[in-house]
Amino acid sequence: MENLFWSRLDQLIASSEIIIDRPKGSRHPRYPDFTYPLDYGYLTGTTTVDGHGVDVWQGSVEHRRLTAIACTVDIEKKDAEIKLIIGCTEEDIGIIEDFHNGPFQSAIIIRRE
Repeated sequence: MENLFWSRLDQLIASSEIIIDRPKGSRHPRYPDFTYPLDYGYLTGTTTVDGHGVDVWQGSVEHRRLTAIACTVDIEKKDAEIKLIIGCTEEDIGIIEDFHNGPFQSAIIIRRE
């Protein structure tokens, strides 16, 4: 079952374009204190509960391999979702984990084996 989960996520990535709408170093449009430490965007042609595309963190490695997912909870927005972590080193993953663990958010990272 676990392999099927990762395989299906691979299919989503392979059949979608990654749009980076918040490049590394840019500020969050509604929360200017948040600066994106890595490229952040979404998969075209996909949807989530919030009506937007599936969120993607793209790391410093040049490939489109799914490295992990982040399961996030935001008590201010009252939502929970997953974010695909693509092309990330362990250092990149640590940066993403730190980004999502703060006063109003929490995240756990599930690494692909």
